[in-house]
Amino acid sequence: MSWEDQFAEDAEQREASARGKSRSVTVGWTVRFPQGGDAIWAAPKPFTRNDPKPASAKSVQVCPAAIDFDRRHFVIPSPIDINLGFNRQPNGQLQLIDMDGEKSGMRPQGRANMMMLHPPSEWRHPERPIVQITAPYVFVADEPCYIVQTPPYLDWFPTPRPGLQMGGRFPVHIWPRPLSWGFEWQDVTKPLQLKRGEPWFYVRFETENPGAHVRLVEQEMTDDLQKYLDSIVDVSNYVNKTYSLFGEARRMRPDKLLKPKG
Repeated sequence: MSWEDQFAEDAEQREASARGKSRSVTVGWTVRFPQGGDAIWAAPKPFTRNDPKPASAKSVQVCPAAIDFDRRHFVIPSPIDINLGFNRQPNGQLQLIDMDGEKSGMRPQGRANMMMLHPPSEWRHPERPIVQITAPYVFVADEPCYIVQTPPYLDWFPTPRPGLQMGGRFPVHIWPRPLSWGFEWQDVTKPLQLKRGEPWFYVRFETENPGAHVRLVEQEMTDDLQKYLDSIVDVSNYVNKTYSLFGEARRMRPDKLLKPKG
């Protein structure tokens, strides 16, 4: 980063600090998976590149805008190896199957605990099934902070996924619900392959100060956080437009939820 770029970043931080906005925001992460098997969920990790040393001072590797963009992403790795596909039933309905059959690393009960095929009435298009896989990561902050969940678009996959990941955005200082991974299957003739440890999706964070950087720490599952999660988890099973509940959730929220482990 050049002196001019460093000066501009520092100036932005100073201006934000003068307005009472934090120069850094701490966000806690933990996992809430009632079915057990917590060991399969790896810690989020900062996005990194393994590019060779830049050959020029003008190389993209040293572009401050590109560097700042990359370092605001955290990678959530896939917890499982799975090879999913569809069978079309005689009545025309699609059935989600494990294409590895008996050779699969997952038992049917494990798949049932983690994934579901939404009913056609909930699809955006009648020929594009939506599959949801549990991603029980919980992110929490004690100051205004939105999480943004996106596909892993900074990584290249030799075999593209046969559809589109569904993104999401919500405030983790008010609504620290567990994530999920939604996938709209565009081409049902092709399988969806996930490999354990490969990038599954990204998260990044929006704060009051656009120049602030997020410090991600492992969160302790305190009694207060557990009770708060119990009050907001699965409310979409009972009501629509859950954003309308933010005001009530804010009223119920303890003053402090963030508590780093250790």
